[in-house]
Amino acid sequence: MTIAKPIHVIGGGLAGSEAAWQAAQAGVPVVLHEMRPVRGTDAHKTDGLAELVCSNSFRSDDAESNAVGLLHAEMRLAGSLIMASGDAHQVPAGSALAVDRDGFSNAVSEKLAAHPLITIAREEISGLPPAEWGQTIIATGPLTAPSLAEAIAAETGADALAFFDAIAPIIHYDTLNMDVCWFQSRYDKVGPGGTGKDYINCPMDKERYEAFVQSLIDGQKTEFKDWEGTPYFDGCLPIEVMAERGSETLRHGPMKPMGLTNAHNPTVKAYAVVQLRQDNALGTLYNMVGFQTKLKHAEQVRIFRTIPGLENAEFARLGGLHRNTYINSPILLDGSLQLKSRPGVRFAGQITGCEGYVESAAIGLLAGRFAAAERLERPISLPPVTTAFGALLNHITGGHIVSDDEPGKRSFQPMNINFGLFPPLEAGINLKPEGFEGRFRGKDKTAAKKKATTARALRDCREWLDLSRQQQAAE
Repeated sequence: MTIAKPIHVIGGGLAGSEAAWQAAQAGVPVVLHEMRPVRGTDAHKTDGLAELVCSNSFRSDDAESNAVGLLHAEMRLAGSLIMASGDAHQVPAGSALAVDRDGFSNAVSEKLAAHPLITIAREEISGLPPAEWGQTIIATGPLTAPSLAEAIAAETGADALAFFDAIAPIIHYDTLNMDVCWFQSRYDKVGPGGTGKDYINCPMDKERYEAFVQSLIDGQKTEFKDWEGTPYFDGCLPIEVMAERGSETLRHGPMKPMGLTNAHNPTVKAYAVVQLRQDNALGTLYNMVGFQTKLKHAEQVRIFRTIPGLENAEFARLGGLHRNTYINSPILLDGSLQLKSRPGVRFAGQITGCEGYVESAAIGLLAGRFAAAERLERPISLPPVTTAFGALLNHITGGHIVSDDEPGKRSFQPMNINFGLFPPLEAGINLKPEGFEGRFRGKDKTAAKKKATTARALRDCREWLDLSRQQQAAE
Protein backbone atom coordinates (compact mmCIF):
# COMPACT_ATOMS: atom_id res chain seq x y z
CA MET A 1 0.00 0.00 0.00
CA THR A 2 1.33 3.44 -0.97
CA ILE A 3 0.85 6.40 1.34
CA ALA A 4 -0.01 9.68 -0.42
CA LYS A 5 1.59 12.12 2.03
CA PRO A 6 5.37 12.17 1.54
CA ILE A 7 8.29 12.17 3.93
CA HIS A 8 10.54 15.19 3.41
CA VAL A 9 14.31 14.68 3.58
CA ILE A 10 16.51 17.79 3.77
CA GLY A 11 20.02 17.18 2.49
CA GLY A 12 21.25 14.98 -0.35
CA GLY A 13 24.46 13.69 1.18
CA LEU A 14 25.05 10.07 2.13
CA ALA A 15 22.65 10.15 5.09
CA GLY A 16 19.85 11.95 3.24
CA SER A 17 20.21 9.78 0.17
CA GLU A 18 20.06 6.59 2.24
CA ALA A 19 17.12 7.87 4.30
CA ALA A 20 15.16 8.71 1.14
CA TRP A 21 15.89 5.30 -0.38
CA GLN A 22 14.87 3.34 2.72
CA ALA A 23 11.59 5.25 3.11
CA ALA A 24 10.72 4.86 -0.58
CA GLN A 25 11.57 1.16 -0.52
CA ALA A 26 9.08 0.83 2.35
CA GLY A 27 6.38 2.23 0.06
CA VAL A 28 6.28 5.83 1.26
CA PRO A 29 6.68 8.80 -1.16
CA VAL A 30 9.70 11.02 -0.48
CA VAL A 31 10.65 14.58 -1.41
CA LEU A 32 14.44 14.92 -1.22
CA HIS A 33 15.50 18.57 -0.87
CA GLU A 34 19.09 19.38 -1.93
CA MET A 35 20.28 22.99 -2.08
CA ARG A 36 23.09 22.38 -4.57
CA PRO A 37 23.47 23.84 -7.21
CA VAL A 38 21.12 26.64 -6.08
CA ARG A 39 23.50 27.23 -3.18
CA GLY A 40 26.98 25.71 -3.03
CA THR A 41 29.23 24.93 -0.08
CA ASP A 42 32.92 25.48 0.57
CA ALA A 43 33.63 21.75 0.34
CA HIS A 44 31.42 20.35 -2.44
CA LYS A 45 32.60 20.48 -6.06
CA THR A 46 29.56 19.05 -7.89
CA ASP A 47 25.78 18.99 -7.57
CA GLY A 48 25.72 15.19 -7.38
CA LEU A 49 23.92 13.43 -4.56
CA ALA A 50 26.09 11.60 -2.02
CA GLU A 51 29.21 13.45 -3.17
CA LEU A 52 32.33 12.32 -1.28
CA VAL A 53 34.03 15.56 -0.27
CA CYS A 54 37.09 14.06 1.45
CA SER A 55 38.48 10.55 1.14
CA ASN A 56 37.06 7.98 -1.28
CA SER A 57 37.41 5.22 1.32
CA PHE A 58 34.65 3.58 3.35
CA ARG A 59 37.45 2.06 5.47
CA SER A 60 37.75 -1.61 6.39
CA ASP A 61 35.37 -4.11 4.81
CA ASP A 62 36.32 -6.87 7.27
CA ALA A 63 33.02 -7.81 8.91
CA GLU A 64 34.61 -10.39 11.20
CA SER A 65 37.14 -8.34 13.14
CA ASN A 66 36.50 -4.66 12.36
CA ALA A 67 33.59 -2.59 13.64
CA VAL A 68 33.16 -0.50 10.47
CA GLY A 69 33.33 -3.66 8.34
CA LEU A 70 30.57 -5.07 10.52
CA LEU A 71 28.51 -1.93 9.88
CA HIS A 72 29.04 -2.47 6.14
CA ALA A 73 27.65 -5.99 6.48
CA GLU A 74 24.61 -4.90 8.46
CA MET A 75 23.83 -2.16 5.94
CA ARG A 76 24.01 -4.67 3.11
CA LEU A 77 21.56 -6.89 5.00
CA ALA A 78 19.21 -3.88 5.26
CA GLY A 79 19.29 -3.16 1.52
CA SER A 80 21.49 -0.07 1.70
CA LEU A 81 21.71 2.04 -1.46
CA ILE A 82 25.01 3.52 -0.32
CA MET A 83 26.64 0.11 0.12
CA ALA A 84 25.21 -1.28 -3.12
CA SER A 85 26.54 1.73 -5.04
CA GLY A 86 29.89 1.50 -3.27
CA ASP A 87 30.22 -2.19 -4.09
CA ALA A 88 29.35 -1.52 -7.74
CA HIS A 89 32.06 1.17 -8.06
CA GLN A 90 34.82 -0.33 -5.93
CA VAL A 91 38.46 0.41 -6.68
CA PRO A 92 41.47 -1.57 -5.37
CA ALA A 93 42.26 -0.72 -1.74
CA GLY A 94 43.39 -3.91 -0.05
CA SER A 95 40.98 -4.95 2.69
CA ALA A 96 39.25 -1.57 2.62
CA LEU A 97 36.26 -0.57 0.50
CA ALA A 98 37.26 2.42 -1.63
CA VAL A 99 35.17 3.72 -4.49
CA ASP A 100 35.38 5.72 -7.68
CA ARG A 101 33.89 8.88 -6.23
CA ASP A 102 32.25 10.13 -9.44
CA GLY A 103 30.89 6.74 -10.40
CA PHE A 104 29.57 6.23 -6.90
CA SER A 105 27.82 9.62 -6.72
CA ASN A 106 26.38 9.19 -10.20
CA ALA A 107 25.01 5.75 -9.29
CA VAL A 108 23.30 7.06 -6.16
CA SER A 109 21.89 10.06 -8.05
CA GLU A 110 20.55 7.89 -10.88
CA LYS A 111 18.94 5.35 -8.55
CA LEU A 112 17.18 8.03 -6.54
CA ALA A 113 16.06 9.95 -9.64
CA ALA A 114 14.66 6.77 -11.17
CA HIS A 115 12.70 5.66 -8.10
CA PRO A 116 8.97 6.17 -8.75
CA LEU A 117 8.31 7.34 -5.18
CA ILE A 118 11.16 9.87 -4.91
CA THR A 119 10.99 13.50 -6.03
CA ILE A 120 14.24 15.49 -5.98
CA ALA A 121 13.76 19.21 -5.28
CA ARG A 122 16.76 21.44 -5.91
CA GLU A 123 16.13 24.19 -3.38
CA GLU A 124 17.48 25.56 -0.12
CA ILE A 125 15.42 24.99 3.01
CA SER A 126 16.31 27.99 5.12
CA GLY A 127 14.38 27.15 8.28
CA LEU A 128 12.83 24.31 10.19
CA PRO A 129 10.18 22.44 8.17
CA PRO A 130 6.59 23.69 8.33
CA ALA A 131 4.28 21.68 10.54
CA GLU A 132 2.17 20.55 7.57
CA TRP A 133 5.11 18.55 6.22
CA GLY A 134 4.74 16.09 9.06
CA GLN A 135 7.47 13.42 8.85
CA THR A 136 10.75 15.18 8.03
CA ILE A 137 14.40 14.14 8.25
CA ILE A 138 17.11 16.79 8.53
CA ALA A 139 20.36 15.37 7.16
CA THR A 140 22.32 18.48 6.30
CA GLY A 141 25.71 17.35 7.59
CA PRO A 142 28.62 19.30 9.05
CA LEU A 143 28.22 22.11 6.50
CA THR A 144 24.62 22.98 7.31
CA ALA A 145 23.66 26.32 5.73
CA PRO A 146 23.84 29.19 8.27
CA SER A 147 20.15 30.05 8.04
CA LEU A 148 19.05 26.50 8.82
CA ALA A 149 21.67 26.17 11.55
CA GLU A 150 20.33 29.35 13.14
CA ALA A 151 16.78 27.96 12.99
CA ILE A 152 17.91 24.71 14.63
CA ALA A 153 19.73 26.67 17.34
CA ALA A 154 16.64 28.79 17.96
CA GLU A 155 14.51 25.65 18.35
CA THR A 156 16.94 23.67 20.50
CA GLY A 157 18.81 26.37 22.40
CA ALA A 158 22.07 28.06 21.49
CA ASP A 159 24.15 25.68 23.62
CA ALA A 160 22.69 22.63 21.89
CA LEU A 161 24.35 23.25 18.53
CA ALA A 162 28.12 23.13 18.14
CA PHE A 163 29.69 24.81 15.14
CA PHE A 164 33.17 23.63 16.00
CA ASP A 165 34.11 20.22 17.20
CA ALA A 166 36.80 20.30 19.90
CA ILE A 167 37.46 16.69 20.77
CA ALA A 168 39.90 14.83 22.97
CA PRO A 169 41.17 11.31 22.23
CA ILE A 170 39.22 8.33 23.56
CA ILE A 171 40.95 5.12 24.62
CA HIS A 172 39.78 1.54 24.98
CA TYR A 173 39.87 0.75 28.70
CA ASP A 174 41.19 -2.77 28.24
CA THR A 175 44.40 -1.43 26.62
CA LEU A 176 45.42 0.63 29.67
CA ASN A 177 48.21 -0.55 31.97
CA MET A 178 46.51 -0.49 35.36
CA ASP A 179 49.77 -1.59 37.02
CA VAL A 180 50.85 2.01 36.40
CA CYS A 181 47.51 3.89 36.42
CA TRP A 182 45.06 4.00 39.30
CA PHE A 183 41.46 5.02 39.97
CA GLN A 184 40.92 8.14 42.09
CA SER A 185 38.97 11.39 42.01
CA ARG A 186 40.87 14.52 43.03
CA TYR A 187 40.86 14.70 46.85
CA ASP A 188 38.68 11.55 46.74
CA LYS A 189 35.73 13.83 46.05
CA VAL A 190 32.45 11.99 45.57
CA GLY A 191 30.25 13.74 43.03
CA PRO A 192 26.66 12.89 42.02
CA GLY A 193 26.62 9.26 41.00
CA GLY A 194 30.35 8.99 41.73
CA THR A 195 32.43 6.86 44.08
CA GLY A 196 35.47 9.03 44.70
CA LYS A 197 37.36 6.85 42.21
CA ASP A 198 35.91 8.17 38.98
CA TYR A 199 39.10 9.00 37.09
CA ILE A 200 42.02 6.93 35.87
CA ASN A 201 45.27 8.72 36.67
CA CYS A 202 48.58 8.42 34.78
CA PRO A 203 51.56 9.88 36.72
CA MET A 204 54.61 11.69 35.31
CA ASP A 205 57.88 12.69 36.95
CA LYS A 206 59.50 16.04 36.12
CA GLU A 207 61.83 14.72 33.42
CA ARG A 208 59.10 12.88 31.56
CA TYR A 209 56.71 15.83 31.91
CA GLU A 210 59.19 18.29 30.42
CA ALA A 211 59.92 15.93 27.52
CA PHE A 212 56.20 15.50 26.97
CA VAL A 213 55.58 19.26 26.86
CA GLN A 214 58.37 19.69 24.34
CA SER A 215 56.98 16.91 22.16
CA LEU A 216 53.59 18.65 22.12
CA ILE A 217 55.25 21.88 20.98
CA ASP A 218 57.37 20.14 18.32
CA GLY A 219 54.68 17.76 17.06
CA GLN A 220 53.19 18.20 13.58
CA LYS A 221 49.79 19.91 13.56
CA THR A 222 46.98 20.00 11.04
CA GLU A 223 46.00 23.35 9.59
CA PHE A 224 42.59 25.00 9.43
CA LYS A 225 40.99 25.41 6.04
CA ASP A 226 40.56 29.05 5.06
CA TRP A 227 36.79 28.93 5.58
CA GLU A 228 37.07 27.45 9.06
CA GLY A 229 38.87 30.34 10.71
CA THR A 230 40.65 29.73 14.02
CA PRO A 231 37.97 29.06 16.63
CA TYR A 232 40.20 28.87 19.70
CA PHE A 233 38.67 30.03 22.94
CA ASP A 234 40.15 29.86 26.42
CA GLY A 235 37.67 27.30 27.70
CA CYS A 236 38.72 24.75 25.09
CA LEU A 237 42.31 25.37 24.01
CA PRO A 238 44.22 22.63 22.18
CA ILE A 239 46.69 20.92 24.50
CA GLU A 240 49.66 22.02 22.38
CA VAL A 241 48.54 25.68 22.48
CA MET A 242 48.51 25.51 26.27
CA ALA A 243 52.00 23.97 26.19
CA GLU A 244 53.25 26.87 24.07
CA ARG A 245 52.08 29.35 26.73
CA GLY A 246 54.70 28.15 29.20
CA SER A 247 56.25 24.94 30.51
CA GLU A 248 54.18 25.00 33.71
CA THR A 249 50.82 25.80 32.09
CA LEU A 250 49.68 22.18 31.81
CA ARG A 251 50.75 21.39 35.41
CA HIS A 252 48.37 24.08 36.58
CA GLY A 253 45.66 23.09 34.12
CA PRO A 254 44.48 19.66 32.95
CA MET A 255 47.63 17.89 34.22
CA LYS A 256 47.70 19.28 37.78
CA PRO A 257 48.75 16.61 40.32
CA MET A 258 47.07 18.15 43.39
CA GLY A 259 44.74 15.97 45.43
CA LEU A 260 46.00 12.69 43.95
CA THR A 261 48.00 9.90 45.60
CA ASN A 262 49.57 7.16 43.49
CA ALA A 263 48.01 3.92 44.73
CA HIS A 264 51.03 1.95 43.46
CA ASN A 265 53.62 4.22 45.09
CA PRO A 266 51.97 6.42 47.76
CA THR A 267 55.19 7.98 49.04
CA VAL A 268 56.23 9.50 45.70
CA LYS A 269 54.40 12.62 44.60
CA ALA A 270 53.71 12.82 40.84
CA TYR A 271 55.00 15.96 39.14
CA ALA A 272 52.04 15.93 36.71
CA VAL A 273 49.07 13.66 36.08
CA VAL A 274 47.05 12.88 32.97
CA GLN A 275 43.47 12.02 33.87
CA LEU A 276 41.06 9.80 31.93
CA ARG A 277 37.31 10.04 32.46
CA GLN A 278 34.73 7.39 31.67
CA ASP A 279 33.14 8.25 28.33
CA ASN A 280 30.34 5.73 27.85
CA ALA A 281 27.82 4.03 30.10
CA LEU A 282 29.39 0.63 29.46
CA GLY A 283 32.71 1.73 30.95
CA THR A 284 34.65 0.45 27.94
CA LEU A 285 35.89 3.87 26.78
CA TYR A 286 37.77 6.64 28.58
CA ASN A 287 38.58 10.12 27.29
CA MET A 288 41.72 12.13 27.98
CA VAL A 289 40.54 15.07 30.08
CA GLY A 290 41.46 18.43 28.55
CA PHE A 291 43.36 16.91 25.63
CA GLN A 292 41.58 18.41 22.64
CA THR A 293 44.27 18.80 20.00
CA LYS A 294 45.23 19.73 16.45
CA LEU A 295 48.17 17.32 16.39
CA LYS A 296 48.16 15.06 13.37
CA HIS A 297 46.75 11.62 14.13
CA ALA A 298 50.05 9.74 13.83
CA GLU A 299 51.67 12.29 16.13
CA GLN A 300 48.92 11.85 18.70
CA VAL A 301 49.47 8.11 18.82
CA ARG A 302 53.25 8.51 19.08
CA ILE A 303 53.23 11.25 21.72
CA PHE A 304 50.34 10.03 23.88
CA ARG A 305 51.82 6.53 24.12
CA THR A 306 54.77 8.08 25.97
CA ILE A 307 52.40 8.78 28.88
CA PRO A 308 52.95 6.19 31.65
CA GLY A 309 50.19 3.59 31.50
CA LEU A 310 49.29 4.39 27.89
CA GLU A 311 52.23 2.61 26.25
CA ASN A 312 49.91 0.15 24.48
CA ALA A 313 46.82 2.33 24.31
CA GLU A 314 44.40 1.72 21.46
CA PHE A 315 42.39 4.75 20.46
CA ALA A 316 38.68 4.56 19.66
CA ARG A 317 38.94 8.13 18.40
CA LEU A 318 41.77 10.62 18.07
CA GLY A 319 41.49 14.29 18.91
CA GLY A 320 40.70 17.22 16.67
CA LEU A 321 39.35 20.72 16.37
CA HIS A 322 37.45 21.57 13.20
CA ARG A 323 34.25 22.89 11.67
CA ASN A 324 31.52 20.40 12.42
CA THR A 325 27.91 21.42 12.98
CA TYR A 326 26.20 18.87 15.20
CA ILE A 327 23.46 18.84 17.79
CA ASN A 328 23.52 17.61 21.38
CA SER A 329 21.62 14.50 20.34
CA PRO A 330 21.39 12.67 23.70
CA ILE A 331 19.54 15.66 25.14
CA LEU A 332 17.47 16.62 22.09
CA LEU A 333 16.53 13.35 20.37
CA ASP A 334 14.55 10.32 21.44
CA GLY A 335 15.62 6.76 20.72
CA SER A 336 14.25 6.93 17.17
CA LEU A 337 16.21 10.11 16.29
CA GLN A 338 13.10 12.29 16.68
CA LEU A 339 13.41 15.83 18.02
CA LYS A 340 11.69 15.77 21.42
CA SER A 341 10.40 19.32 21.02
CA ARG A 342 9.07 18.75 17.48
CA PRO A 343 7.47 15.30 17.00
CA GLY A 344 7.79 14.16 13.40
CA VAL A 345 11.14 15.90 12.84
CA ARG A 346 14.14 13.57 12.82
CA PHE A 347 17.85 14.17 12.35
CA ALA A 348 20.28 11.91 10.52
CA GLY A 349 23.95 11.77 9.54
CA GLN A 350 26.85 13.76 10.89
CA ILE A 351 24.64 16.48 12.33
CA THR A 352 23.52 13.91 14.95
CA GLY A 353 27.09 13.41 16.20
CA CYS A 354 28.48 10.47 14.29
CA GLU A 355 31.70 10.55 12.28
CA GLY A 356 32.44 8.96 8.92
CA TYR A 357 30.74 8.26 5.63
CA VAL A 358 29.43 4.85 6.60
CA GLU A 359 28.24 5.89 10.04
CA SER A 360 26.37 8.87 8.55
CA ALA A 361 24.69 6.67 5.95
CA ALA A 362 23.78 4.09 8.61
CA ILE A 363 22.02 6.69 10.73
CA GLY A 364 20.25 7.90 7.59
CA LEU A 365 19.16 4.32 6.96
CA LEU A 366 17.68 4.07 10.45
CA ALA A 367 15.99 7.47 10.26
CA GLY A 368 14.39 6.56 6.94
CA ARG A 369 13.06 3.30 8.33
CA PHE A 370 11.76 4.94 11.51
CA ALA A 371 9.99 7.74 9.60
CA ALA A 372 8.46 5.26 7.16
CA ALA A 373 7.18 3.06 9.98
CA GLU A 374 5.55 6.07 11.61
CA ARG A 375 3.99 7.21 8.31
CA LEU A 376 2.67 3.67 7.77
CA GLU A 377 1.34 3.64 11.35
CA ARG A 378 3.50 0.68 12.27
CA PRO A 379 5.46 0.26 15.51
CA ILE A 380 9.05 1.49 15.37
CA SER A 381 11.50 -1.32 16.03
CA LEU A 382 14.88 -0.18 17.36
CA PRO A 383 17.93 -2.29 16.49
CA PRO A 384 19.44 -4.29 19.38
CA VAL A 385 22.40 -2.57 21.07
CA THR A 386 24.43 -5.69 20.30
CA THR A 387 24.37 -4.76 16.60
CA ALA A 388 26.52 -2.08 14.96
CA PHE A 389 23.30 -0.22 14.12
CA GLY A 390 22.17 -0.33 17.74
CA ALA A 391 25.58 0.48 19.24
CA LEU A 392 25.92 3.58 17.07
CA LEU A 393 22.33 4.68 17.68
CA ASN A 394 22.78 4.19 21.43
CA HIS A 395 25.89 6.38 21.42
CA ILE A 396 24.00 9.16 19.64
CA THR A 397 20.85 9.01 21.75
CA GLY A 398 22.23 8.42 25.22
CA GLY A 399 25.29 6.19 25.59
CA HIS A 400 27.55 9.00 26.81
CA ILE A 401 28.40 10.04 30.36
CA VAL A 402 27.51 13.52 31.60
CA SER A 403 30.33 15.21 33.48
CA ASP A 404 29.31 15.68 37.11
CA ASP A 405 32.23 17.93 38.02
CA GLU A 406 31.61 20.36 35.15
CA PRO A 407 27.88 21.19 35.31
CA GLY A 408 26.41 22.32 32.02
CA LYS A 409 29.47 21.33 29.99
CA ARG A 410 28.79 19.42 26.76
CA SER A 411 30.13 15.91 27.16
CA PHE A 412 28.70 14.40 23.99
CA GLN A 413 31.17 14.25 21.11
CA PRO A 414 31.04 12.77 17.59
CA MET A 415 32.55 9.33 17.12
CA ASN A 416 33.13 6.60 14.57
CA ILE A 417 31.74 3.12 15.14
CA ASN A 418 34.12 1.05 17.28
CA PHE A 419 33.97 -2.02 19.48
CA GLY A 420 33.97 0.13 22.61
CA LEU A 421 30.37 1.10 21.83
CA PHE A 422 29.15 -2.51 22.03
CA PRO A 423 28.00 -4.16 25.26
CA PRO A 424 30.43 -6.76 26.63
CA LEU A 425 30.01 -10.39 25.66
CA GLU A 426 27.99 -12.61 27.94
CA ALA A 427 29.89 -13.90 30.98
CA GLY A 428 31.28 -17.38 30.65
CA ILE A 429 31.36 -17.49 26.85
CA ASN A 430 34.13 -19.75 25.54
CA LEU A 431 36.33 -17.73 23.20
CA LYS A 432 39.01 -20.34 22.59
CA PRO A 433 39.03 -21.80 19.07
CA GLU A 434 38.56 -25.55 18.92
CA GLY A 435 41.86 -27.32 19.46
CA PHE A 436 43.64 -24.24 20.83
CA GLU A 437 46.34 -25.11 23.36
CA GLY A 438 48.51 -22.96 25.57
CA ARG A 439 47.85 -19.64 27.28
CA PHE A 440 44.96 -17.76 25.68
CA ARG A 441 45.59 -14.05 26.04
CA GLY A 442 46.85 -10.93 24.33
CA LYS A 443 46.21 -10.61 20.61
CA ASP A 444 44.66 -14.07 20.36
CA LYS A 445 42.06 -13.25 23.01
CA THR A 446 41.36 -9.81 21.53
CA ALA A 447 40.82 -11.27 18.07
CA ALA A 448 38.50 -13.94 19.48
CA LYS A 449 36.44 -11.30 21.34
CA LYS A 450 36.02 -9.30 18.13
CA LYS A 451 34.88 -12.36 16.19
CA ALA A 452 32.40 -13.30 18.89
CA THR A 453 31.09 -9.72 18.99
CA THR A 454 30.60 -9.54 15.22
CA ALA A 455 28.98 -12.98 15.08
CA ARG A 456 26.51 -11.94 17.78
CA ALA A 457 25.83 -8.65 15.98
CA LEU A 458 25.08 -10.25 12.60
CA ARG A 459 22.84 -12.86 14.20
CA ASP A 460 20.89 -10.21 16.08
CA CYS A 461 20.74 -7.93 13.04
CA ARG A 462 19.24 -10.67 10.87
CA GLU A 463 16.66 -11.32 13.56
CA TRP A 464 15.87 -7.59 13.86
CA LEU A 465 15.41 -7.33 10.10
CA ASP A 466 13.31 -10.52 10.18
CA LEU A 467 15.33 -11.92 7.28
CA SER A 468 14.75 -15.57 8.11
CA ARG A 469 10.97 -15.11 7.86
CA GLN A 470 11.33 -13.14 4.62
CA GLN A 471 13.51 -15.83 3.12
CA GLN A 472 11.02 -18.51 4.12
CA ALA A 473 8.18 -16.53 2.55
CA ALA A 474 10.17 -16.15 -0.66
CA GLU A 475 10.78 -19.87 -0.80
